[in-house]
Amino acid sequence: MKTINLTVLAVVAIYLLAVPLALSQGGTAPASTKESGVTSGHVMTAVERTFAQDVLKVDSPKVFKPDSLTWKDSPMFPKGAKTVVLVGDPRKPGAFILRTIFPANYHVPPHTHPFTEVVTIVSGSMGNGMGEKFDPQKGEMLKAGSLFALPANHIHFVWTGDEQVIVQIEASGPWDIHYINPADDPRNKK
Repeated sequence: MKTINLTVLAVVAIYLLAVPLALSQGGTAPASTKESGVTSGHVMTAVERTFAQDVLKVDSPKVFKPDSLTWKDSPMFPKGAKTVVLVGDPRKPGAFILRTIFPANYHVPPHTHPFTEVVTIVSGSMGNGMGEKFDPQKGEMLKAGSLFALPANHIHFVWTGDEQVIVQIEASGPWDIHYINPADDPRNKK
């Protein structure tokens, strides 16, 4: 944390604690506060701006059109899935957005991710289930436009029916997939 942030935090803490205490005991707010019209709301806005972070870093405007995306095989998924990174870098700390195409009649065995994952189904229908064993009966098919959010380290699995599915994933890196059964991990098959 930057020194300035600690200084701002200390000043705000003193202000937020001292002024209400003085007012509750019949005192008055500091003259400079009255004269300047600064309120605790102004101070909180300054603090929010100081500590706010641009989690999704984009250096310049970008437009992604479906017909111009370059899809690549992903070693994290069983053979057949293709992925394209839109924003950020899943291998590095920080937020990212990617899209994945899952072919028809495909499944990703039970697994977890180290961070929260938000999945939006862009096209097709995809099954989403929870648990250590792949069992579509314990999940549900979700249509395009559906979104599901999973907390870090939550065991889940996904599958497709008779159509290709495209999903968009927003998460934080460094991203990984930890398969519950190591034999399901395609990175272990050489």
